[in-house]
Amino acid sequence: MSHLAVAKTYKLFIGGAFPRSESGRTYQAHDYKDNFLANAALASRKDLRDAVVAARKGCAAWSKATAYNRGQVIYRTAEMLEGRRTEFVELIMTSTGASTRNATTEVDAAIDRLVHYAGWTDKVAAVLGSANPVSSPYFSYSAPEATGVVGILAPPGSPLLGLISVLAPVITGGNACVVIAAEQDPCVAITFAEVVATSDVPGGVVNMLTGKITELAPHLAAHADVNALDLTGADPELRKSLEQAAADTVKRVYAPRGVPDFAAAPGTARLRAFLEIKTVWHPTGALALSGATSY
Repeated sequence: MSHLAVAKTYKLFIGGAFPRSESGRTYQAHDYKDNFLANAALASRKDLRDAVVAARKGCAAWSKATAYNRGQVIYRTAEMLEGRRTEFVELIMTSTGASTRNATTEVDAAIDRLVHYAGWTDKVAAVLGSANPVSSPYFSYSAPEATGVVGILAPPGSPLLGLISVLAPVITGGNACVVIAAEQDPCVAITFAEVVATSDVPGGVVNMLTGKITELAPHLAAHADVNALDLTGADPELRKSLEQAAADTVKRVYAPRGVPDFAAAPGTARLRAFLEIKTVWHPTGALALSGATSY
């Protein structure tokens, strides 16, 4: 008796679940030879709004989790990705036409990138925070805090390493995110969402939408409950309009110049971009009875 192959259904990832688009729409994903690969969900504006609501709920718990706990969860994500290493190598080869060597290099680099950021969770405060010298009877110190909900446009051309390179620093700092996957690589993005779903990441911390960036990105940039944007995956013309839309709600916008080299050492720029610095002034001596002030 022959085995009937089960075609995989690629859905959205919102609030820790995998729903279909509320519109019922799909679009075709193709491999590097332009052959049909799979049907992917074509997210709507309603799906995007649902993802932002889920991200706000997820951020509330994730931002309050201890740095040690966040590091353990991100490290667990690296473990789960390692366990599906062969699957991702084959998927990247099929999707992009990469050689076995190049696809393996990308997957290994993506795993290493997660481990890298897992190690940053309990070091961010020491590196980006400070004790401030003041000539008054006060202690003054600054510490980084999560910005909130971050909208991310995933970069094309590097379906796994690029995706993780923009996503990992955002959640390392305690933020939640809504990611619009690269339009031509929905299969890699949603397969990585499956890794996230089995990695102890609380529901809503990572939300993954597939579809048309030109349809979804303007509404993400204008959404009043999104606190920051990473426009790495936007072309220059779209980027300009998104920056203008973000200005209406005073969002932080991270828009790197040129084409990022995701194979290079990541540095701290993306970490710093999505953190707020809170400064606390605490009186000493008799003045301490009046309590602390922060801003």
